[in-house]
Amino acid sequence: MEILRQIEEKWREAWEREKIFAADPDSNREKRFITFPYSYVNGPFHVGHAFTATRVDAYARFKRMQGYNVLFPWAWHWTGQTIAGASERVKLGDEEFIRPLREIDGVSEDDLKRFIDPAYMASYYTNENRETVRRAGFSIDWRREFRTASPTFNKFIEWQYQRLREKGYVAKGTHPVVWCPHCESPTGDHDRQEGVGVSPEEYTLIKFRIDDAYLPAATFRPETIYGVTNMWIHPDATYVKADVDGEQWIVSEKAAGKLKEQNRKVEITSRFKGREIIGKRFINPINDNELPILPGWFVSPDHATGVVYSVPAHAPYDWVALRDLQEKPESLKEFNVDTDEVRSIRPISMIEVEGFGDFPAVEIVEQLRVKDQSDPKAEEATKLLYKKEFHGGILKEICGKYAGSRVYEVKDRLIEDFKKKSIADSMYDLPQPVTCRCLTPCIVKILEGQWFLRYSDEVWKEKTRTALRKALVYPESAMQWFLNIIDWLRDWACARKTGLGTPLPWSPDWMVETLSDSTVYMAFYTINKHIKEHNIKPEQLTPLVFDHIFYGKGNLEGVAEESGISSQELKDMRREFLYWYPVDLRNSAKELVPNHLTFFLFHHTALFPEHLPRAIGVNGWLMLEGEKMSKSKGNFATLRGALGEYGADATRCALLLCAEGMDDPDWRRENVRDVGNKLESFYNLAKSTFESEGATERDHLEEWLISTLQHRIRKVTESMETLKTRTAIENAFYEIWNDIRWYRRRKEKINTETQKQILEVWTRLFAPFAPHICEEIWSKMGKEGFISLAEWPEHDEDKVNIRAEETEELVKNVLEDTSNILRATKMVPKRIYYYSASPWKWKAYLKALEQSLSKKIDLSSLMKDLMKDPELKKAAREVAKFARQIVDEANRMPDDKRRRELQVGAMNETQALKQAQHFFEREFDAEIYAHSEDDRQHEDHKKRAESARPYRPAIYIE
Repeated sequence: MEILRQIEEKWREAWEREKIFAADPDSNREKRFITFPYSYVNGPFHVGHAFTATRVDAYARFKRMQGYNVLFPWAWHWTGQTIAGASERVKLGDEEFIRPLREIDGVSEDDLKRFIDPAYMASYYTNENRETVRRAGFSIDWRREFRTASPTFNKFIEWQYQRLREKGYVAKGTHPVVWCPHCESPTGDHDRQEGVGVSPEEYTLIKFRIDDAYLPAATFRPETIYGVTNMWIHPDATYVKADVDGEQWIVSEKAAGKLKEQNRKVEITSRFKGREIIGKRFINPINDNELPILPGWFVSPDHATGVVYSVPAHAPYDWVALRDLQEKPESLKEFNVDTDEVRSIRPISMIEVEGFGDFPAVEIVEQLRVKDQSDPKAEEATKLLYKKEFHGGILKEICGKYAGSRVYEVKDRLIEDFKKKSIADSMYDLPQPVTCRCLTPCIVKILEGQWFLRYSDEVWKEKTRTALRKALVYPESAMQWFLNIIDWLRDWACARKTGLGTPLPWSPDWMVETLSDSTVYMAFYTINKHIKEHNIKPEQLTPLVFDHIFYGKGNLEGVAEESGISSQELKDMRREFLYWYPVDLRNSAKELVPNHLTFFLFHHTALFPEHLPRAIGVNGWLMLEGEKMSKSKGNFATLRGALGEYGADATRCALLLCAEGMDDPDWRRENVRDVGNKLESFYNLAKSTFESEGATERDHLEEWLISTLQHRIRKVTESMETLKTRTAIENAFYEIWNDIRWYRRRKEKINTETQKQILEVWTRLFAPFAPHICEEIWSKMGKEGFISLAEWPEHDEDKVNIRAEETEELVKNVLEDTSNILRATKMVPKRIYYYSASPWKWKAYLKALEQSLSKKIDLSSLMKDLMKDPELKKAAREVAKFARQIVDEANRMPDDKRRRELQVGAMNETQALKQAQHFFEREFDAEIYAHSEDDRQHEDHKKRAESARPYRPAIYIE
């Protein structure tokens, strides 16, 4: 492996020295602008990042070899709460967080002390990760590199938000947001330690009267008020009685705090444990029924109001909790509860749903065998039943004027009616816990005077849908996911108070949040090379400058004079932008579909409607040894560590072999080591090939090898075009290697010239995946220039020899069939006889294939056709017997195989098997004989010989 590491460093240095990945506009070549979302620099680049980045780099290298002018740039994400939160945890001495920095990241004590400065921490990991990315062999144009906290990039973001605001896409408003009480800021997805993708949900509060107050119970299913049997209160949780906007409410203490953040006037008048009101009675406002309050240990006081009404006919948790109390009445002894009344509670049916009786919750609990309230299957039952009832449920007569309505149709009208009658209210909460990077639990806050991106705007949504439909999406299955996200996306808080970032130009006390400054920065790549080369100052990058570069607005000389940037420099930047834009491929992991990748589309429709993205790729989320990667749990692998242990090419290939599409890849160390060993074998095979001299005679085996290679070329090319990187590398590496192994196994005297020709093509096909080793082989072969810039192989139809391919397929099948017989019988063969099918069988077989090309055939129609042939008609009985055997086979055969066999026609199998005689003798250490079934050498072989079929010779073993 050491020789491979030396090779890798040698070629990285050569690429950098010759600057072969520096891409400039070239009017004579079509361009490809390929991007990977910059990663946060709060830690080392890990193998999850590397999986996505390697896919992108392999694609970039592939396109470069196809002759495109490829730009693959890189940048570093400094902004947001991510780095600030990490730095704060170091400052607070959080040992749980600091320990992995020492043990996994290898951070020294001196550097740890300086990590209390977020900028130092970001700079440390930027420098480390840049070197790691370089060592991975990514084909990056480093001249365009930037960090999102740089003053020049800040000016670009200022321009972006000024234009978005002018176009009406940024507006001040009042909206519910995920809020960090410690940071006093909205907390976007990438500013969260946990809870990515969680948004505020609006709950309906049904107000049940209790004495002089209300018990507001939160629900997503207000229609179920008609089936209430009791109330659940957690006996050990702290509740309060509070004046809420002039009404007396009883809610959990946590809920009171949440309501204060949602524009409610809340004044707590008393605190008490839930057990103090258990046993009391409340009134259902729909029918004035008095019902009991019962203890519910499953109730979370942290969720919504901490008050839950019970509908055991339609809510699995409610039924299980009620069943537990009825079966164990002793648990009620400590409370002022009438146990006889509890035993008498029966579910109330109020929704008719297909596939269930009157009490669906009871039935599904029994079906899934839910044991108790803590059984995870209770949650599964709840989700299944909610979906069934919401989409297919019909309200029964007990629901009064809403009877006969479908649940999903009546829900909004029912809520509106209940609110008019003061039966219902509402509040927001988070359906799952969300934690800020500063480790503070988040809440929902109704934010007034905050700046929002108006993703709810239907006109903007439709523009984005149109842009998406015009783009290619890999895999295609991700398209609907994007459309769903566009549909439900709401206004997004685009600014926060803490962390690193660009101040809003019109409200500098707010900073653009981390996902909102990462949407169109690809445009900045196109010009940052010039900004750095000409030392353009941030203050020179005025909005007029960006307008001129991106929109062609303003008089060139006037913009130059005002900004102090020369006319030529402005021309060059505009030319650069117009050449590279739009983005040809944006690829990322699937967790960015609900945010970054969709925002990327929205913002391009707003700011660059003439330059919309052409393709978006989505891939899975990398697992480590079958489990989710977790730094705190020690289940974590850095790219730097992988490169050090396995080398760049082994790491790249192992990553690409993990998965494709949106399947989650699984990084397993054993697999990586195996790939490394195979790469070493590949290198040794290549060396022995270009150093060897030998036979030059060619026969059908060379024709087969060259022909098969054409199919590999096509498969790899087609797979890369659609980002099926695993399929591509499997064919470019393993399948071609298998072809060569078979050739060397079959051939007694290797044709070295053919092998060298194959190696030359094979190395080019493999270069996007293992570029370092392929550069070395290319050089050893005496080729000029870099293989990274060599011409991509093209499928040559003139080199395809289907007859040679079918002949070898026959030999492989006979080898496999013989081996299976020997394995099953445990025979040690002395003589093996192969009998190929009689010519009349070939005639019938090919006729069946011809008939089945256009339609499914049956025995009757086939026999009718076959009996038109005088020769076949003479042997009608044997033909009928054979036809019965081949009808199903012909119907099941894939079209491409059917056409291939028809193109080849009747094969001289006897001749092919005789040509392979020495091969079979070596394989089986036995005498080999090949005959037609009509040319039997032994009468006792007759029965076996008659079983011969086209492509399936009969086998007789002695």
